Amino acid sequence: MKGRIHNFNAGPAVLPLPVLEEIQAELIDFKGSGMSITEVSHRSKWFEEVIEDAAVRIRRLLKLDKSFHVLYLQGGASLQFCMIPMNLLPEGHSADYVNTGTWATKAIKEARIQGKAVKVVASSEDKNFSYIPKGISFSSDAAYAHITSNNTIKGTQWVSFPDTDGVPLICDMSSDIMSRSIDVSPFGLIYAGAQKNLGPAGATLVIIREDMLERVPKELPTMLKYTTFVDHNSMFNTPPCFAVYTIQLVLKWLEETIGGLEKMEEVNREKAGLLYRAIDESEFYRGTAEKESRSVMNVTFRLPGEDLEKEFVQQALEHGLGGLKGHRSVGGCRASIYNASTLEAVKALVDFMDEFARKNG
Repeated sequence: MKGRIHNFNAGPAVLPLPVLEEIQAELIDFKGSGMSITEVSHRSKWFEEVIEDAAVRIRRLLKLDKSFHVLYLQGGASLQFCMIPMNLLPEGHSADYVNTGTWATKAIKEARIQGKAVKVVASSEDKNFSYIPKGISFSSDAAYAHITSNNTIKGTQWVSFPDTDGVPLICDMSSDIMSRSIDVSPFGLIYAGAQKNLGPAGATLVIIREDMLERVPKELPTMLKYTTFVDHNSMFNTPPCFAVYTIQLVLKWLEETIGGLEKMEEVNREKAGLLYRAIDESEFYRGTAEKESRSVMNVTFRLPGEDLEKEFVQQALEHGLGGLKGHRSVGGCRASIYNASTLEAVKALVDFMDEFARKNG
């Protein structure tokens, strides 16, 4: 569409153009209601259909059975860092955490703030979080094992999930949820801020298994209990209606346009393959994540110097390629190629990278 750039921001991130066009078409009069989706009551039949359809599509895409509940919360993944141990880590028990970078570090910190017993069973801090640990020994008596599936800042991702030998796996999937087909059976809880791969900022998807709810302490504040949202279908208070509506449209696009998670994974791997090949075949660019741990969603790389990196980001934007500056904590460059990032966008980036290296190498 005229005026739109190729958006490589890490979050809030690119949304599928057909979704944006559908939002545009319905924004003034949603489904003949005479109101915008931002105006209809969350108790109305219009929004009830939206939230129910989104849940049904999530269940189909992830192949969830009836033991899983689909919830929409607010507060981002960051609120889940404290809600998880608050709800699911009983006194006298400990939980295992794997530290693979910034967001895992924050999750560990929030659990410890509450005085919870946390055991860091593996960490990649020794190499600046450039890899995913292997051969982890989890505690057989742990209340749960927590991991972060994809690390936006460092550009690493779990290629396959660890075997916890029956200990419930809890996973922050904020930046790669719905990017590939997964087996959900080992997971006690999955959570994801929507603003990277699902929709706009403002909603957090939580998928929680029924047996985990038995741990929720009754004395917790109402809005900090998972049971509150299960019992009221995520509508104990007003949910983030517009964000849920957008998520529903993204899920519809995933199912009906892309063809499901297996097809989406094929496209994502093709995009990442093109970009990593451009980095690996060049002496000008250097990937920052170890090859076996590279993320399919967030491709991080460096140039020969910081001045060149600044020039790269600026010239890229002038060529219609935005959001390529690395996270402020690490510098460098980063291309976030979430589901909605197109193959055309990645090819345009690779062409620009080749040209920039030719002129400046």
